[in-house]
Amino acid sequence: MVNPSSINLARFDLVSIRLAVACAQGGSLTAAARGSHLALAAASRRLHELEAALGSPLFERHARGLTPTAAGRVFVKHGLALLQTLEQLGGELADLRQGLSRHIRLCASTAAINQFLPPLLARYARLQPQVRVDLEEQVSEAVVAALREGGADLGVFVEGPDTTGLDTCDFRCDELGLVLPAGHRLAGRAPLAFADALDEEWISLNAGAALLQKQQQAARAARKVFRLRMQVRSFDAVGHMVASGLGIAMLPRLASEPILRAMKLSWRPLSDDWARRRLLLGMPAGRGDTAVTALRDFLALPSQTAKPRSSKR
Repeated sequence: MVNPSSINLARFDLVSIRLAVACAQGGSLTAAARGSHLALAAASRRLHELEAALGSPLFERHARGLTPTAAGRVFVKHGLALLQTLEQLGGELADLRQGLSRHIRLCASTAAINQFLPPLLARYARLQPQVRVDLEEQVSEAVVAALREGGADLGVFVEGPDTTGLDTCDFRCDELGLVLPAGHRLAGRAPLAFADALDEEWISLNAGAALLQKQQQAARAARKVFRLRMQVRSFDAVGHMVASGLGIAMLPRLASEPILRAMKLSWRPLSDDWARRRLLLGMPAGRGDTAVTALRDFLALPSQTAKPRSSKR
């Protein structure tokens, strides 16, 4: 096993890292060399130098091209992260030269993005043109994890995940209901108990989504099986699956409205108390960043008539 202190990090130049990433993604040294503007011999030499510095082969060579080894997969994972960080660094420095004073990393759940955030962020951009908000969509658990791990400055998520170590406040509330194909036996306007729909097959979001966790918890409380047929990443994809007759779903009312119209689906409210949810704003406790706090305070306002505080640090 290689001693980490013996790895010659000075030989990890960016051209070689990009080359290794391209080889892993395309499986071809020739194509990677062409994309990196290197002669094939020079590209081959760079890969061998990387492997020598690591003390481990990054690729298995065969007639059809290259396949990453276990060490290669680890190297490419971290190499990609490094390249993305450097691209972000370059972008933020360029923004500073153009008068932008601050980037804020906002991580938000699908429910927050689909129902509330776009008009708020558009208005904030007009009020605070020197601040750029970089938005990333994640499930609620991943939003909280990003806040704890330093991957986000501010988060918006559905209540439920453990918020220890975070400062949180209310953002908005939403209401969950059933999304059903036209003419479905459960279609109607009167509120329905979630347990009464558990004989159906369901379409839901991927693991970690607050909505899926709530469905699974409610099914356990009713001592029934939650018959999850398919999991997808977006509300639109949920709607398409329901419209195709593959199952029923549960979505927030505001987010459902354009999907219902476009796909000719119906929405039925739920009578369960938990169907009315709180969305929270969170930030790491004790950071004291005035720009992040200003954005948090602006988003938390139930009415966006007040101008947010200056974000100058």
